[in-house]
Amino acid sequence: MFTKMRRHKQQLPQAECEEILAERPRGVLALLGDDDYAYALPMSHVYVNGRIYFHGAQKGHKNDAVKRHSKISYCVMDEGVLNDDGWSYTFRSVIVFGKIRTIDDRDKKIEILTHLGDKFFPTHEETVGEIEKLLDRTEVFEIAPDHITGKRVAEN
Repeated sequence: MFTKMRRHKQQLPQAECEEILAERPRGVLALLGDDDYAYALPMSHVYVNGRIYFHGAQKGHKNDAVKRHSKISYCVMDEGVLNDDGWSYTFRSVIVFGKIRTIDDRDKKIEILTHLGDKFFPTHEETVGEIEKLLDRTEVFEIAPDHITGKRVAEN
């Protein structure tokens, strides 16, 4: 169903793909947007138990696109390493193909928002405070991967 990587020698092992998803803070979510145009937007995420989660407002272009079509792709890159030539990089990227949905269960939302907050806020107390303040105005999204692939790219 999914196209095999043409340069298979550059393909990353599954464990390395999951490590990148867990460690890197941001990626780009691609949805089917208005009038079937691709709609890609940067997101801060957390990878927990084989799923990707992020939060956002309860209304807007992203929400409309999610409701209209559940299939997505999500791309995450590491910061790369400068090569010896001083200008090119070697970097790793991961692309996830999957289905997206919103989380409605209040306890699950709090659990996921806690993971997100603890990844990005300096203290757990700040996480708790933000959740208490914004929970009822926040949407939590879950990506269930159908296919994960990664690649190491040397620009030179």
